[in-house]
Parts: sequence; structure tokens; C-alpha cells
Amino acid sequence: MTDDARSAAPAVGRSGLTMPHAPTLEEVARRAGVSRSTASRAINGGLKVSPAAQAAVDAAIAELNYTPNRAARSLVTRRTDSVALVVPEPDERVLTDPYFAGTLQGITAALDPTDIQLVLLIARRGEEAKRTTRYLLNRHVDGAVVVSHHRDDALDQVLHDSRLPTVFVGRPWAAAGDVAFVDVDNEHGGRIATEHLIKAGCTRIATIAGPLDMAAGLDRLAGWRSALHEAGLSDEAMARGDFTSAGGAAATERLLAAYPDIDGIFAASDLMAAGALSVLARHGRSVPGDIKVVGYDDLGVATSTAPPLTTLRNPVVEMSRAAGELLLAKITGGDQEVVPRIFHAELVVRESA
Repeated sequence: MTDDARSAAPAVGRSGLTMPHAPTLEEVARRAGVSRSTASRAINGGLKVSPAAQAAVDAAIAELNYTPNRAARSLVTRRTDSVALVVPEPDERVLTDPYFAGTLQGITAALDPTDIQLVLLIARRGEEAKRTTRYLLNRHVDGAVVVSHHRDDALDQVLHDSRLPTVFVGRPWAAAGDVAFVDVDNEHGGRIATEHLIKAGCTRIATIAGPLDMAAGLDRLAGWRSALHEAGLSDEAMARGDFTSAGGAAATERLLAAYPDIDGIFAASDLMAAGALSVLARHGRSVPGDIKVVGYDDLGVATSTAPPLTTLRNPVVEMSRAAGELLLAKITGGDQEVVPRIFHAELVVRESA
């Protein structure tokens, strides 16, 4: 039997049933009239392959319905065809906060034109965080997008030192000049929110700040303070939250106890603003009659509260898609100039203010 006859002959399984034949790289090379090494290079990126040879290999792949062996391809390209979305937060927050749903939507949109798979890594604190770091440093993925980065998780410095292609959604703490990131201008957003409350007639404006070990928490707080200072108003009424509804409710209880005369609240996330609304209703404070409330994010929660929230639209989907596209460029193009991409938050006025 000739080689061509053997390659065309169907395989027979243990049960005696005829098994479909999977085309091989050698058959693709024969059909295209090129060497095996040329066929391999054409399949794995077209390096040092003439246009004519590339076209012949592409045609052979289509005719034979050839599917590359991913394991063998990885040995040639040194790629895994997967990237990680790293979220250093507890499971329950990742599964319930609409911010992370928007992040996933944006990144998957960036990866959609490719065959690259997305791996979700929930980098919990302690030993699990160390396991996540080892997984990344051992190059089980070709790159990583990090979202909701905290100062003490140290991911920015670890990934910078590893040279693994990495993009942060949100400004990282360390190595800021060398780590690629996309972000929204959170300080400007905090300022816009507070200025809106001032224009609405509020003179005693409190804030429920986000976590101060995150750049977003610090920047939104800075925006609140700068707007109050320019208006000659006090910035004393501040309580810390954690970007959750429960955290916002607890912070509001503390604010009402310490500053009962507040007439405006800027909450650094819509979830915290929703928690604030529930507490204000329980205390008999009408919104917006007694206290006006502004949130931050506009990811769905703002339209389901009572009353609907005035908020800052945080372009999470667009930012995450940009992060995914930037990561793909870093993986395929190597070292590039690191230029942060900054988006702008937009005020969306609803009934709460």
C-alpha cells in the first residue's frame, strides 16, 4: 500500500468500528507541495514563509479539514493560547458585583476574534494568593489582565519583575511607569459628583469612600475633597466603605450618628449608595428631599434603587475591552511604549439628586 493510500485509509477502533481519519501535518505538507517545516511555520504564524507557500498551506488545511495539534503548536510557538483575568477579591464579591460582569464582557469582546481562551483566577488573600502568583510566574498563560488591584497584593511588582505581558484595569500602585494600565479619571469623577451636589444646594456633603488601599478609592475621595475646598465647604464628614452594599449601609449609619445635619452624600460606588438609601429610609430621611445622594458606576444597580440614583457612568466594558486589546498587542508585538489610556466618567442625573 502506498503512503497516500495509507493516509487515506480509515482507522479501525478496538470495537471493529471504522474511525474517522484525522489529517496530519505531513498530509497538509504533501497536499500543499511544501516541506513539513514550512507547513508548520505557516500554521504557526507564517514566519519566513512566502505568500505562495502560505496560500498553498491554507488551501490544504481547508481541503483536508485539518485541525492543528494544540500541544504540538505550543511547543513551536511557546504560547498557551490562553490569558488570565486576575481578580484579587473574595468569591462572593466577584459573583455579585456588576463591575466584574462588565469586566468579563469587555475582555471577552477583545478576545472574540481570536482562538485565545480566558482563564479566571480569583486571587484570594494568603496561601491562595501565593498559588495564583506561582501559576502566573510558571507561564501557564500568555498574559494577564488584573482588575480590582489592592496595595498589599503586590501583583503589580511581581508581574512587572516576571516580564509576563500584563495590563491592569485601574492604576497600579508600584512600577506605575513600567506597567500598562487603563483607567477612568476617578478624581475628576469624584469632583463632578460633588459639584453636582453643591449646585443642587447641598452645603454639608458627606462621602462614603472606597477602600483606601485601592487607587480608585483614593482618587474618588480626592475629587470629593477638592470640590469642597474650592467651594469653601468642610470635608470632615467621611466614612470608609468597601464598594459593597453592606459596607455602604454601615458607613451611612456612622455618618448619621456623627454628622446628623448632612444634606448630601457622594458614595464612591452604586452598591454603597444603594446601602446608604436603605439606611436613610429606615431613619426617615427622604431622598432627595432631606438628603441628596450620588453614586458611581452606573452598571445597572442605579436604575433599580428607590429612588433611582444619580451617578457617574464608569465605562467598565470599554475599559476592559481596551485592556484586552492592549494585552493582545503586547503578546504578539513584544515590548511597546507604556502609555496609560484614561477614560472619562459621565454624570447621569436621576431622581436621587
